[in-house]
Amino acid sequence: MAKFQAPVNKNDYIDVTFEDLTHDGNGVAKVDGYPLFVPNVLPGEKAKIKVVKLNKGYGFGRLIELYEESKYRVQPECPIYKECGGCQLQHLSYEGQLIAKEKQVRDVVERIGKLENVTVHPVLGMDEPWRYRNKSQVPIGEHEGGLIGGFYTRRSHDIIDMEKCLIQMEQNDVILQKVKEICSQYGVKAYNEQTHKGTLRHVMARIGKVTGEMMIVLITRTAEIPNSKQIVEDIVKAIPGIKSIVQNINSKRTNVIFGDQTKVLWGKEVIYDFIGDIKFAISARSFYQVNPDQTKVLYDKALEYADLNGEETVIDAYCGIGTISLFLAQKAKKVYGVEIVPEAIEDAKRNAELNGITNVEFEVGEAETVIPNWYKQGIQADILVVDPPRKGCDQALLDTIINMKPKKVVYVSCNPATLARDLRILEDGGYKTVELQPVDMFPQTNHVECVALIELK
Repeated sequence: MAKFQAPVNKNDYIDVTFEDLTHDGNGVAKVDGYPLFVPNVLPGEKAKIKVVKLNKGYGFGRLIELYEESKYRVQPECPIYKECGGCQLQHLSYEGQLIAKEKQVRDVVERIGKLENVTVHPVLGMDEPWRYRNKSQVPIGEHEGGLIGGFYTRRSHDIIDMEKCLIQMEQNDVILQKVKEICSQYGVKAYNEQTHKGTLRHVMARIGKVTGEMMIVLITRTAEIPNSKQIVEDIVKAIPGIKSIVQNINSKRTNVIFGDQTKVLWGKEVIYDFIGDIKFAISARSFYQVNPDQTKVLYDKALEYADLNGEETVIDAYCGIGTISLFLAQKAKKVYGVEIVPEAIEDAKRNAELNGITNVEFEVGEAETVIPNWYKQGIQADILVVDPPRKGCDQALLDTIINMKPKKVVYVSCNPATLARDLRILEDGGYKTVELQPVDMFPQTNHVECVALIELK
């Protein structure tokens, strides 16, 4: 077989025009059909780039000089934007971000889903696309004897120390600074990935957007934190409004953040927050949406698509801590939720009780196993809601939907590519994709959420 030959060579300097953005925010330029991905550039821009890496089907470049700028290019507001891996689109104006995200959804629906004539609405954006994240979790390192904390630099495990993050709520910045200062003062050592020594691995902060309640989670390698009593007392004094300080112990050599053991060091085990009228108890490891304002927008759209009149049975696959289930239960006759994480189901039951909602039932297990069992027991869904992880729906669940034939499927997605793939499967199984509503849950980043309305043909 002939050896693959790219139309450019490594270390070449070439002039290109960018025509698109990848799903992770890199600009795309093509040389004789061969795509080159370059960070910090935008569609329509002309530039000189250096080719830095070649793969079989695509290569990577680095921006050397910009000849012509996009009208949507802006100066990033964050001083460490270029080094930090947390955001990808701060050099693109917010108007430009919404246009790019809509195009991303349209492109995958046509290219991967092979769907034409599906209505894709303009993205529902935020009035204030900064300071929206209610949760931060940052790795901790050491520099000149003191603790540092922040995001990893792009494509590395080097921590860039961060004083403030413009997409986090301000209180998150305060918590991180105070915890770093206080722990440094008492000689707490940062965890070292290479030597597997040291104590403090990550600091996580959670904030109730509506209630203002705050939780701090110290994720440690060791069960003991030196001087923990004094550290906790100092944190409580330094941060008014703190309701909970929790320790999670992760003694493994791993890049997974949480370990299995969690204990309360001070205050309560949970904090509370509201989305709309529904109150949620949030523990250290609860999955809870990080942008509560846009979560309400997303769930309102899901409710609108479900169009409930009070007589329906609804199944919520991948129900998490019951967020969508409890929204649906306000309008449906009965809601069944299923989720593989046992702690999430405990949270879901607690949240139902907290709100006095009695027409929901939750079960632990894989959606693709539990839902067919319900079907055999005679539980027939009029509407099925799915909100799967990034990898999309399991094939067995899609087969179940096609066999069960609910009148409607409302698909909430955090990954347009796997959404498009699953829409194709449902279309081939007798469903029609009516419309898609993208929602911008994560401004300044490349992510976009979608709600799709799918009806039985």
